[in-house]
Formats: sequence, structure tokens, C-alpha cells
Amino acid sequence: MSTNNSNYDRLKELKAFDDLKAGVKGLVDTGLTKVPQIFIHPSENLHTANTYNLQIPVIDLDDTRNKDNVIREIREASETWGFFQVVNHGIPIHVLEEMLQGVLRFYEEPNEVKVNYFTRAWDRKVRYGSNFDLYSSRAANWRDTLFCAMAPEHPDPEEFPVACRNIILEYSKQVERLGITLFGLLSEALRVKPEYLKDMDCAKGRAILCHYYPACPEPELTMGTTKHSDPDFLSVLLQDHISGLQALHQGQWVDVPPVPGALVVNIGDLLQASISAFNTVFILRFGPLSLIGLLSHTAKTKHQFDLISDEQAK
Repeated sequence: MSTNNSNYDRLKELKAFDDLKAGVKGLVDTGLTKVPQIFIHPSENLHTANTYNLQIPVIDLDDTRNKDNVIREIREASETWGFFQVVNHGIPIHVLEEMLQGVLRFYEEPNEVKVNYFTRAWDRKVRYGSNFDLYSSRAANWRDTLFCAMAPEHPDPEEFPVACRNIILEYSKQVERLGITLFGLLSEALRVKPEYLKDMDCAKGRAILCHYYPACPEPELTMGTTKHSDPDFLSVLLQDHISGLQALHQGQWVDVPPVPGALVVNIGDLLQASISAFNTVFILRFGPLSLIGLLSHTAKTKHQFDLISDEQAK
């Protein structure tokens, strides 16, 4: 459908989609073969994967490594990229795998189960929906999200979907420990005491966002996630096996392919702002970063999803 069609009522289509309370997954389950117009992005925002020979840093956090080397690598990655992957981070592989499987179980449940969590009410600590900016964005993203506010006020366990309740609680504990470790290493990279960022309450708030990108009949027309930066202190991202994440580095979009067992770490806007305020004191300044989520052409036949653990200010 042409976007110049004078008879097209975008608000009506947005509301019809929202009223279904089934998200993008619900549309896909109807067997649609065309992307609805509300999801079609301007051509200037759509681009293919690059061929640049660049790779974001992968940092080994193994306890047996020389800590000074780990801190140096984190300092260099933060200055240059503001973005890196970590391996041997202390979270067991089976926890990562079960987290992905648990979230997938939730999204594959009948809509009569998921609809109990579907809401746009910001005061709900556990909520399911699609496109928090649905009515204000230029084009909707091909993505559904299960949002869980984990700290500082922990939700009642009964608030979580049964399909992923136990593993979300376990994963959250594991990521909390990793977050404190990362804040300690980042503090030392800043040449201050290890407790510095933690004492600033950088680790006080925490949320888990479980993004799901259903199979798309026309992935060349839409996006899973548009260009953005993360409005938090630190993001820890767990990807599944399907590529799609890109990072903007020195004006070039760089693929961030999944590394088995790795977690992607992004220095968020709040941490960059906090550090920049003390830039005359600290040598390190975190590099700017934008992220984008493309729908790969394999998404015609496969879903893909990722999990983001945000360390937020509360």
C-alpha cells in the first residue's frame, strides 16, 4: 500500500493493531504475507549489512587472567567503542540457554495466556506489549517485548509468566552479580576505587527486556529495532543464534554476530553523562554508541530474539 494514499488512516490502523493485544506475533500467526503499512520504514532508514573488516572487542573475564590486562582491555574498548562482548563472565551456559528457551516458551503460548500481561500501564512491573512508542514513532518496529522491572523493588514472583518465571528470577540474580563485577572493573579502568560506580548507585535499578522478532514475510521493508542509544548506566545483552544486531562505530555500521556463551555489554547514556561530568578528573571517556536491530533475511522463516538487562537509575 502506498504511503501517499489519501484514504489511509494511520491512527486507525495503529489502534486496530493495539486493540488486538496480540503483538506482532499475533499478526504473524494469522498467516499474513505482507507487512502492514504501519511497520514499513522510510527507505533511508533501511540498509544492508556492511562489509567492513571490523569486530567489536571480545574480553575474557576469566579469574585466572591478569586483572590489569582485563582492566586495560575494558578501558580501551570503552574509549574506542563504548561497547564490547564478554566471555567467561561467570553465568553458566545452561542458565543462558534456559533463559532463551523460557522466553521462547512464553511467546509461543496461546494469546489467551499472554493477553493477561499485555498492557501499556507503566506502573506494571511485569508487562508484555509491542512498541512502547507505537503512537509517536514514524514507523513501528517488528518486535514484541516482555518487560520485567527487577530492582530496586522486586516484583512478586507470581507476577511473572509461569513459562519463564523461575529462570527469569535466576538469570536476574546472575546478571546482578555480573553487573557489580563490571562496574568494579569499569571503576578501576577510570583509575578510582572499585566501589566507585556501585557507590554512585549505578547498580541500584535493574530491568530485563525480552525482545522477540517474529518471522517476517518482507524483512527488507521493516526493522526489528531502529537506531538508538540506551538510556541507562549499563546494558547486558544476550543474543540468540540469529544475527541482526549492529553498532555504529566511527560512522560505519558494524555487525555484532552472536558469540556462543558471550554477553554484549553497552555503556549507556547515563554512565557516559556521569563520567563526562568529571572529564577534567578522569582520563577515560566512554565512546558514543548507537545500536540498530536489523531483520535478517533468514527471519522469513525463523524468529529471533534477544534479552537486555538494564542497570538503570531509579
